[in-house]
Amino acid sequence: MKKTSTLLARLLFAISLINVSLNVSGQDNEQEPVEGYKFTTIKINPASPVKDQYKSGTCWSFAATSFIESELLRLGYDTIDISEMFFVYKAYQEKAGRYVRLHGNANFGPGGQAHDVFNVVKQNGFVTEEDFPGLLKGETNHLHGELDAVLKGYLDALLSNKDGKISQVWPEAYSALLNAYMGPLPESVIKKGKSPEIVSNEKYPRFNPEEYVELTSYLHHPFYQSIDLEVPDNWSHDRYFNIPVDELIETMNYSINNGYTVCWDGDVSDRGFSHSNGVAIVPDKNVTTMEGTERSSWEKLSEKEKNAELYTFKTPGTEKKVTQEMRQRAFDNFQATDDHLMHFTGIVSDQNGTNYYITKNSWAAASNQNGGYLNISEAYARLNTIAIMVHINAIPADLKKKLKL
Repeated sequence: MKKTSTLLARLLFAISLINVSLNVSGQDNEQEPVEGYKFTTIKINPASPVKDQYKSGTCWSFAATSFIESELLRLGYDTIDISEMFFVYKAYQEKAGRYVRLHGNANFGPGGQAHDVFNVVKQNGFVTEEDFPGLLKGETNHLHGELDAVLKGYLDALLSNKDGKISQVWPEAYSALLNAYMGPLPESVIKKGKSPEIVSNEKYPRFNPEEYVELTSYLHHPFYQSIDLEVPDNWSHDRYFNIPVDELIETMNYSINNGYTVCWDGDVSDRGFSHSNGVAIVPDKNVTTMEGTERSSWEKLSEKEKNAELYTFKTPGTEKKVTQEMRQRAFDNFQATDDHLMHFTGIVSDQNGTNYYITKNSWAAASNQNGGYLNISEAYARLNTIAIMVHINAIPADLKKKLKL
């Protein structure tokens, strides 16, 4: 009887040890509750409502147009809804001319840069969204897949030179295609007998498109020089001032803190970019998923991948220290490409004191829970900024001297 009692006691003790072990193991496997991002506003500048580029590769026009709208607000003008598609239409005309003159040995596609908008403004001013929505007949969103294919196909057919020479009517035929897909330009722009109406100069004299510059930061060009930045969407070969990355970040901070905004061109295919979660970071640990430039990428992830990404972007953590050499490698090996333009309108900091740029995207206000905005960390900007556009007075005085501005 005593032996049986001893065996029973040992069995109960062993079971208790198993239970303790299971409880400890279970606690170890549980993720600690996360605090979540808590942002404090440092500076925020006026901006127009978020728009949607939808299925068009025209982020460059949406970002630069938003930038101009903020500049007009800064200059004391009322809010105005400027037509993005007007700039797209005019840029497509100029791009086609270059493509033909260079026998097809030039970039022709929907992409572009901030200066493409300003080049149109300098020549033709701008028009309102009401005057030129640029929508395909029967559509309420921009669908450019067919348009882009038709325009490229027409120009390539033209360059095949079936008749032994290029016809004189091709520009009119090309414009007819643009008119069919985007609608005809407003009469104020195409009226015969006088030069196109320069809306910006006539109605907004305090806005001068000549007062804006683009800045970049790469080691394969000398600093403080004007360079032709080698990105495919710089089809017009406009010039950028090349400066050290520390001064590029300083300029963005100085600009925003002094009431200006920044038109940002950079890479959003980095694994630390998540529009869905409203942040872009360069985490020390590797992120196993990436969102990329297409909003549909999120739906393509498995539930396991989604949960991993959500946890990664759920709370602020340690980020990598980004150097000039790191961003150069990312540019040289095509990790950082000019795949998207957005608009920096302010600065916030998280509970760890890390600064982020309040970023207005062009993927519709309903594209995430932040009304279409996200916060891009300074580390992410250091690594993935291709170029920025700012007002000349948004550049710190010492840098202006170095650039002889």
